[in-house]
Amino acid sequence: MRQFINTKEKLVTEAIDGALRTSGGRLARLDGYPHIKVVVRTDWDRSKVALVSGGGSGHEPSHTGFVGRGMLTAAVCGDVFASPSVDAVLAGILAVTGGAGCLLIVKNYTGDRLNFGLAAERARAFGLDVSMVVVDDDVALPGLPQARGVAGTLFVHKIAGALAEEGADLDTVTKAAKQVIDGVISLGITLDTCTVPGSPKEDRIADGKAELGLGIHGEAGVEQVDFEGARQAMEMIVDRLARNIEAGPHVALLNNLGSATALEMSVLAEELVRSRIGSQISHMVGPATMMTSLDMHGFSVSLLPLAGQALAGLQADVAPWAWPGCHPVSEVNVLPLPDGLTPIQPMPSKNKHAETLIRRCCEILIAAEGDLNALDAKSGDGDTGTTLSTASRALIKALDRLPLADWTQLYRAIGLELSQTMGGSSGVLLAIFFAAAGDASASGLNAVDALKAGLSRIQQVGGAGPGDRTMIDALAPALQALPSGLAASAIAARKGANHTATITRAKAGRASYISESNLAGHNDPGAEAVARLFEELLQPDDVFV
Repeated sequence: MRQFINTKEKLVTEAIDGALRTSGGRLARLDGYPHIKVVVRTDWDRSKVALVSGGGSGHEPSHTGFVGRGMLTAAVCGDVFASPSVDAVLAGILAVTGGAGCLLIVKNYTGDRLNFGLAAERARAFGLDVSMVVVDDDVALPGLPQARGVAGTLFVHKIAGALAEEGADLDTVTKAAKQVIDGVISLGITLDTCTVPGSPKEDRIADGKAELGLGIHGEAGVEQVDFEGARQAMEMIVDRLARNIEAGPHVALLNNLGSATALEMSVLAEELVRSRIGSQISHMVGPATMMTSLDMHGFSVSLLPLAGQALAGLQADVAPWAWPGCHPVSEVNVLPLPDGLTPIQPMPSKNKHAETLIRRCCEILIAAEGDLNALDAKSGDGDTGTTLSTASRALIKALDRLPLADWTQLYRAIGLELSQTMGGSSGVLLAIFFAAAGDASASGLNAVDALKAGLSRIQQVGGAGPGDRTMIDALAPALQALPSGLAASAIAARKGANHTATITRAKAGRASYISESNLAGHNDPGAEAVARLFEELLQPDDVFV
């Protein structure tokens, strides 16, 4: 079991209590564990229309995360992916409903409809005014008579909640909720299935595939499709959503289904705004984790036409922490660099010899990306190859504007380019290396001695030296042997790189945080990159002088 849980039997109750302890006193729960799991507002006076929603757990922060001023009055929680009982729903209704009545907001699943519906009937028998709406926003299966209720439900919570908070009557709140339901559409896609606590994971999605139109309970989607990246995934979502929207502005809700990273979600937001329906998206909720399917690695997009008071309701102030806000979509605001940081570009010049050498070096590092990443994964974060290849691609694109005929200015220009395009400490160090080499070249040193001066500078700045398990273990001997020829330099670099596999106590770099057992037998990826570079260069020796 690779999950931070104790037992599946107590998972939901422990999670609810953990959430309540950090709610600042705004929330409480009804007695009745484990069968009745109801979270309620503590500041509720029953003078306004109550909003009750819920369903199976596993969709956190839905639904408890949306209980509070301006949204839900109570959330009724079932076990993971299981509808709460009739008694639990009834308890929630009775706990918060006063003379103004109660609106039940139900996602369109059989268990939820039946249990919430019967609870509503029993509540009416108590003399309470209860209405119920059913959300069916999923458009994965066109023509389906019972479309599923998914993340678009949150639009209903927010707009109905804003009206209820303002004191609108039950008919008004219910009518607004139905209008939202009539307009909202949603669709999701995932790269992996979710892991239900206490059950084996179903690995039905192969590598290189994605599942389109899935439900939020792990049920299979409409089809499995080839996965080629964020843009293509968003295009598939947009293509199907576009069939169901009319002209005019919309608000999009970009929802993380569980385990997509914040970086991925921001990329997806960019792709959604740049898509063919992007011009119709005037506002966005998220990207954020709002209605999940446990740890599913996917996302969903919900669209709602901005008609009537919808925008006012979506932007009304709320207390629940899980609502990320509804914000206008705007152009990227780009400000000029501060004085002193705007790079002074050298005059470009041509030198076929230098261009061939730089291009060849870059191609070698690009080709080694996968191997270097795999090696770095054993002693770091697995990105050495990507870092070097990204910088190499940028350097190739910059060849036309480099001063190739002037080695002094070329060293400096390469250093400047790397400082802008290469991330991590390696980018900084290599930028310093080439900048220092340029300074040394300006002082009259030849190419080899200038590079040695660059090495000396990064040792001073970075604090690493030979034997510390860094790229210096290959670079230092390679430069020392370079006057004897490229072959001698390649041999020295390889010997130095292979020696790093025997160094189990790194004194610099990210490997210094890794245990000895994980370092033994693996070359340092930076040193390996240097060794490969010298081994695979086929140019004559005089390119360095």
